[in-house]
Amino acid sequence: MAGRAQPSGGPGPGLLPLLLLLLSAAAVIRTGDGQNLVTEDVTVVEGDVATISCRVKNSDDSVIQLLNPNRQTIYFRDFRPLKDSRFQLVNFSNSELRVSLTNVSISDEGRYFCQLYTDPPQEIYTTITVLVPPRNLVIDIQKEVAVEGEEIELNCTAMASRPATTIRWFKGNKELTGKSEVEQWLDMYTVTSQLVLKVGREDDGVPVICLVDHPAVKDLQTQRYLEVMYKPQVRVSQNYPVQGLTREGEPLELTCTAFGKPQPTDMRWLRVDDEMPQHVVVSGSNLLISNLNKTDNGTYRCEASNAVGQSHADYLLFVYDTTATTEPAVHGFTHLPNSAEELDFGDLSDSRAGEEGVIRSVDHAVVGGVVAVVVFAMLCLLIILGRYFARHKGTYFTHEAKGADDAADADTAIINAEGGQNNSEEKKEYFI
Repeated sequence: MAGRAQPSGGPGPGLLPLLLLLLSAAAVIRTGDGQNLVTEDVTVVEGDVATISCRVKNSDDSVIQLLNPNRQTIYFRDFRPLKDSRFQLVNFSNSELRVSLTNVSISDEGRYFCQLYTDPPQEIYTTITVLVPPRNLVIDIQKEVAVEGEEIELNCTAMASRPATTIRWFKGNKELTGKSEVEQWLDMYTVTSQLVLKVGREDDGVPVICLVDHPAVKDLQTQRYLEVMYKPQVRVSQNYPVQGLTREGEPLELTCTAFGKPQPTDMRWLRVDDEMPQHVVVSGSNLLISNLNKTDNGTYRCEASNAVGQSHADYLLFVYDTTATTEPAVHGFTHLPNSAEELDFGDLSDSRAGEEGVIRSVDHAVVGGVVAVVVFAMLCLLIILGRYFARHKGTYFTHEAKGADDAADADTAIINAEGGQNNSEEKKEYFI
């Protein structure tokens, strides 16, 4: 942004050699009518090159000079009286004085003045702003190795930057929110951002990235890979029969696989709520029954454990007759999670298929039975009501209050009714 015009102070006293003073005295002082000085602010990264340009619109060959923040003359026309070789003349003409400053440092920051020797003299200033990128970017992690479900703390520090940096966190491709603190020392800033993260087994091997947003640098980042320990994931697979029914007299072979971090060191087979049949052969992760019979029915469990914890998977065995051709739902794998964390684990489709089939079949059977009972009860009720109404169909007459219809008032009606009853009793015939 161009600076405002200020009264000219002229070259600093004692800073120009005698030759420069003579040139200034010999210069023709011109009116400033129609002439305008133009410049722009400069932003530069520390160590780079800054270019300062003093331009004149509608120039009439007036003298241009450039001064530093201490008002020392850097260039008078194309002459450099200042003993700093980092300033180099890029262009000089009647309408422009352009100077470059190499290897810029923070001490070079400030206002630089462009002066035009007119009557009256003109002066504007341009501001050089120096950006300093972070000197170092480091991630410190609270625990090098975490256990699933734990919260860990990570700290990312960007040191000695100007202006202060903005730190962003990412876990894989997902951006997370941290809490930043800024410390200032002289003109430099150190920023520390803290991230608290709850880790799960899915985070093992995932990079956590600390990325810096700063005008002096692009794509500055550092990362740490998470290392998460978790208890085993257990799965039971049926090797034989590959598919279909488990019938009497046929063999059954199951294989248990387990994966965790660290890798499970202990794996064993057992029968839930009962002893393992003596003819069952267990060899490492395999279970073999060479000749199935009805007594083998039950739930067989594979358990695996490591330093973090224990998990298991179940297989529900139902042995069918040799003549069975249709496989009911009550057969196959079941897997019940050992903790709430396992409810989110995705690899349960095979092991839960049998259990879900059992639930669906039981639900359908119960609903069908209830509906059948209700329908039967309604049919019976309709038949009973139909027979009842058919037997009691007709018109009914009574002789109560007989004679009351011809009575003049209520008393007479009562007397007539009583008399009618007496008369009816008197009109009796006896046969001998």
